[in-house]
Amino acid sequence: MSDLSNQNEDSNKHNDHQSPIKTPKQLVIAVLAAFIVPIICIILLVQYVTNDKKMGAGSNGDTPEAVAARISPVADQGFTLIDVSAPKQLQSGSAVYAAFCIACHGTGVAGSPKFGDTAAWSPRIAQGYDTLLLNAIQGIRGMPAKGGNPALDDVEVARAVVYMANKGGASFKEPVAKAAAPGAAAEATVPTAAPAVAAAPVAAATAVAAPAKLAADAGKKLYESACIACHGAGVLGAPKFGDKVAWAPRIKQGPALLYQNAIAGIRMMPPKGGSAASEDEVKAAVDYMTAAAK
Repeated sequence: MSDLSNQNEDSNKHNDHQSPIKTPKQLVIAVLAAFIVPIICIILLVQYVTNDKKMGAGSNGDTPEAVAARISPVADQGFTLIDVSAPKQLQSGSAVYAAFCIACHGTGVAGSPKFGDTAAWSPRIAQGYDTLLLNAIQGIRGMPAKGGNPALDDVEVARAVVYMANKGGASFKEPVAKAAAPGAAAEATVPTAAPAVAAAPVAAATAVAAPAKLAADAGKKLYESACIACHGAGVLGAPKFGDKVAWAPRIKQGPALLYQNAIAGIRMMPPKGGSAASEDEVKAAVDYMTAAAK
């Protein structure tokens, strides 16, 4: 028994002194690690010592150029001064058409004569320039006054009318604005009946004093004179009259927001639908349209 015990002790001692590297593969790995690890450590140490401080990737907010741009005076960055007392720069007929008239006349929406359609424009041209312009300024049937933009000058409207009519077969002369005397507004070559439009703001101002809640017929009247131009056929994303699916999410927003959007305008819809109506009349029109979609 003592001999067996001695043999076991000798075997254990031999195992304790045995190297952890038992195969050629392990030897190769150990040799490579002995060379590579120190080299990597040296490279990282050199980079840490020699490199300048770096900012986060994609950031240039602290560069001298960026700081200088932020603290530079506004004048150095450039801006344009506008003289509000200077004469208004009137747009050309093609520019007015592209900005406002094309919404309906581009495709012939709501019975409007399509741009370039001589057959549709012929009976209108036969009415004469004065009638065409007066209808464009005051609005007629589904077309709102001044194409839905009351800020347009009469001369700009006249130029748009001539531009569209001439593309439809007319040969109207391009209207020009007359030079204004000092302190006076420019006069336009527009029909003599046009000044009647000037009474619209007075009527609108009087309507503001009307009760906050107008009768349903007032809303219907405004819808048929202005709102129908877009809401009658769902032009440019406008919810079509009586379309419950299109009106549902808008009605859900509540009447206050609908009133605000209708009065101030939103996206392609001009303020007050391009009309000279009072705020109460606009609210009545909103109530009329929403009631038809419930």
